[in-house]
Amino acid sequence: MSNYIVSARKYRPDSFETLVGQDNIAKTLKNSILRGQLAHAYLFCGPRGVGKTSTARIFAKTINCLHPTAEMEPCGECESCKSFAEGRSYCIHELDAASNNGVDDIKALIDQVRIPPQVGKYSVYIIDEVHMLSPSAFNAFLKTLEEPPAYAIFILATTEKHKILPTILSRCQTYDFNRITVDNIVRNLKGIAANEGISIDEESLHVIAQKADGAMRDALTIFDQTVAFCGKDVKYQDVVKNLNVLDYEHSFRLVDAFLAGDYRGALLKFDEILSKGFNALHFVGALSSHIRNLIVSKNGGMDALLELPESLKEKFREQAGKCPLMFLYEALNITMQCESGYRASVNPRLHIEFCLMKLSFLREKMENRQQHSQPQQQPQQQSQPQHHKAEPKEQASQPALEHPVMEQPVMEQPVAVQEPVRARRRRNATGSSPLSLNSMIEQAGSNSSLQDTSNADVGRQASALPSDDIIKEKWPALADLYASKPRLASTLRSVPELHIEEKDGAKYITFSVMNEAQKDWIKSKLLHELEGRFQKIVNDSRILLRVDVIPEEEHKPVVYLPSEKAKELMSNNEQVRTLVSDFALDVK
Repeated sequence: MSNYIVSARKYRPDSFETLVGQDNIAKTLKNSILRGQLAHAYLFCGPRGVGKTSTARIFAKTINCLHPTAEMEPCGECESCKSFAEGRSYCIHELDAASNNGVDDIKALIDQVRIPPQVGKYSVYIIDEVHMLSPSAFNAFLKTLEEPPAYAIFILATTEKHKILPTILSRCQTYDFNRITVDNIVRNLKGIAANEGISIDEESLHVIAQKADGAMRDALTIFDQTVAFCGKDVKYQDVVKNLNVLDYEHSFRLVDAFLAGDYRGALLKFDEILSKGFNALHFVGALSSHIRNLIVSKNGGMDALLELPESLKEKFREQAGKCPLMFLYEALNITMQCESGYRASVNPRLHIEFCLMKLSFLREKMENRQQHSQPQQQPQQQSQPQHHKAEPKEQASQPALEHPVMEQPVMEQPVAVQEPVRARRRRNATGSSPLSLNSMIEQAGSNSSLQDTSNADVGRQASALPSDDIIKEKWPALADLYASKPRLASTLRSVPELHIEEKDGAKYITFSVMNEAQKDWIKSKLLHELEGRFQKIVNDSRILLRVDVIPEEEHKPVVYLPSEKAKELMSNNEQVRTLVSDFALDVK
């Protein structure tokens, strides 16, 4: 029979030093042991697989160790440590509240608390999944938890802190465990792979760490599954195939297709991904994350925001160098809108394919917009050389000395093109025939010149950013859209002043609210919606919104009470003050 032990059990932390990703909690607990400041009840809460129960066991083992080290680690040699390692300790008790959640189970635990420890100093009771206890069991446990014997210590562990009664929470020291970072998981898995003699590259370890979503136990389980599939030599492609994870290479190729305007390649790549069994919504989410990583890579000094191996970071930096920042911003906006509208779409596949086509035409659209924004003076520049080319032909066909008068109309044509319309009409009215050859040439030239000028003006107006006055004038229209939400509409109307800044081809509008709570609420819930609606109002997607808080010194006092309103009225109106004084009125 095989003696195989899964990695989650084999490499479970047995000391504070081997605990992964919870350094602050380990330091706090070691200091409390060193100073002799032990509480009678602890609550360990946090996501699954981050080390709550393991930390409780290490803590219980350390406080009962007869010869702890200078760093407050269990020695592993004394009778208490050996009995705990062999599972025969009478000082450390574990209760699974998921299957022992009744009043009778808690009464049995209370009876057991009365028995003092036999070997160590403390009797430690670890209650796992404590939120599963019934309300009656919680109430039966309250008195013992508040005033236990001096040798009894309770450690409660839970993944759902909000389900625990407030009366229980107030009796415990609470420790919140964080999700373990990708770097810490990769570092731990690399050490385990070295101990097991497994060859695995760093890209594969990052895929496993990201799939684990911050849980070390899940990472070890996925690692065992990967080794079972690949053997001792683990390759990146095998890991991606086994875990059914989208390869980064798909997203790199899609962005290259967007930059090249190759919508056919983008649609074929999407069909290839669907044929492999991937979820379409997860595909859009992966594409959004890829564009986000490109934005982060494009700005230097933000590598800490990329939880990726160095080889992938270099690939992101290389592709980000090919992408304009506004292209990435617009692309992210398109993918986010695609995600939000996916579930409401009648044809989800067509919804995503239309998103891919928009991304493929995005760069061409931005280039056309930039071309229209430049003054178009080419038609006027081309008209002059054409007249100069016509002049030598006339001179070549007829000698210049015999017919000198024929040169005059050709030389004066450019001046005639630029002649004002009113002057030409006045000249026609005084006697020149409007149907003469010269007048027809002049009229055609002036019309083309005016048309080119008007086209240039239209292009300039279409590409120019809205002025500050237009933005301020149309801001109340945004508040009118939220008439059904009076509080939000009032907040938008009461904005004291809009701070407008033009930067990187866009205008950033900062509006202020009364306090931090309003700012956080708008920023997390409504800012994207407000930005999109205001862009439609001003008909320009380059308008970006920001929210800030009004400085405290600029806050205007709000008048609520009638007496305060009367005093304010008196301070602003001398006649009212005279009236109150003459009639000895009481304004309190």
